[in-house]
Formats: sequence, C-alpha cells, structure tokens
Amino acid sequence: MAVDPHKHCPICGTPIPLDELVCSPDCQKVWDARLSQTKRSRLILYVVIAIFLIIWAVMTFMK
Repeated sequence: MAVDPHKHCPICGTPIPLDELVCSPDCQKVWDARLSQTKRSRLILYVVIAIFLIIWAVMTFMK
C-alpha cells in the first residue's frame, strides 16, 4: 500500500513525477507568468530602495 515517490504540481496540485516541474503546458504558462511577475516585483523593489537610499544620502550630506 506504499505510494510511488512523487510531488505535486505547484499550480494545480496534480501528482507528477519527481523530475518534472509542472504537469501540463497550461500550468507551464502560469508558472512562467508567476516567475516573470516575481522577477519584475523584485526589480521594482530594488529600484525603490536604491532611490530611497540616494535621496537619503543627498539629504544627509547636503545639510
């Protein structure tokens, strides 16, 4: 009554083999879109932090 080793698709939860990332091309599209959005969000965060630090440095050293 043992279950074969497997993992679940991070998009829909369907059981998949250990060597696969997602279960279907549709889930792959969703996965790629999420990955792209995550990268974009991180880039925006880094840019906002850099702008804040530049403004802070200018305000601190220009007194």
